[in-house]
Amino acid sequence: MTYSGSSAPPFGRALCAMITPFTEGGVLDLDGAQRLAERLVADGCDGLVLSGTTGESPTTSDAEKADLVRAVQEAVGTRASILTGIGTFDTRHTAELALEAEKAGADGVLLVSPYYSRPPQDALEAHFRQIADSSGLPITLYDIPGRTGTRIEPETLLRLAEHPRIVAVKDCSYDFLAAQKVIARTELAYYAGCDEHNLALYAVGGAGYISTVANVAPAELRAVLDAFDAGDTAEAARRQQQATPLIELMMSAGLPGTVTAKALLNELGLPAGPVRAPLLPADRETVDGLLAAYRALR
Repeated sequence: MTYSGSSAPPFGRALCAMITPFTEGGVLDLDGAQRLAERLVADGCDGLVLSGTTGESPTTSDAEKADLVRAVQEAVGTRASILTGIGTFDTRHTAELALEAEKAGADGVLLVSPYYSRPPQDALEAHFRQIADSSGLPITLYDIPGRTGTRIEPETLLRLAEHPRIVAVKDCSYDFLAAQKVIARTELAYYAGCDEHNLALYAVGGAGYISTVANVAPAELRAVLDAFDAGDTAEAARRQQQATPLIELMMSAGLPGTVTAKALLNELGLPAGPVRAPLLPADRETVDGLLAAYRALR
C-alpha cells in the first residue's frame, strides 16, 4: 500500500477523528457511535479514526476500543475506512492492541509516539518497527510532539517509510518544511492533523486530513478539498477561510477538541454525551460561541 500523490490515498482524503459517544452515565454508547458514524459518512467522510485523542483513548478500556471498532464497522461497512488508535507508552501493550484491532475488523491503526517516557529517536524507531511487525494492519504514524513530548524527526520518518506496513502520517508537528521534505522523498500519505493546515498541506502533496472539526462540519471541510481537486483554488481558499473561525474556537481556544466537539454535537442533538474525567464539559459561554461560529459556517 503506497501513495504517490497521484494515486488514491490509502484511507481516503477526508477522515474524521471521531469522538467516542457515552451515555449520560458515562457508559460507552455503541448505538450512538453507529448513528454518528453513519451521519459522518453520509456527509462526506471517507474514513473514521476511532480512539484517538479526540476519541478519549486515554480513558477508554481495551475492550471498549475493540467494541467500538466492531460497532462502527458494522454500521458503515465498506463505505469508509476504519482506523483505530493503539498508541500507548508501553510497546508490549501497544502490540497487543494492534492485534486486537485486527481481530475487531479495523482497516488500519493510528500509532502515536510513546508519551511521557520520551524515548530517543533510535528507541522510537524500534518501537514503531516492532508494532508494524506485530500485525498485518497498515499503520499511520501520529506525530504530535506537543502532547507526547517526542518529535518523530524527519530522518526517522524517512527510514520508517521503508517498512511495508508504515503507509501514512498524521501530522501535528507544526513543521511545514519538514512535512514537505518527507512528502517529497517518500511514498507516505501525509494527512493534516491540524485543521488550519488542511488546505495548505493538501496543496503541496498531502493526502487529506484527519480532522476533529469534521465531527460537526464534515461536508464543509470536504468541500475545501473538492474545490481544490476541481482546479478552483480560489474557491478552496475561500472555503478554508470560512471554516477558520470555527476551527479556531474548537481547536485553539484553550479547550481540548474533544470537549468542544462534544459540546457542539450535544447542542445539535447528535450522539456525544459527556466527557470522561479528568476532562470537564465546556461552559455555557463557550458553547454559545461555538454555536454562533457553527451557524455562521453553515
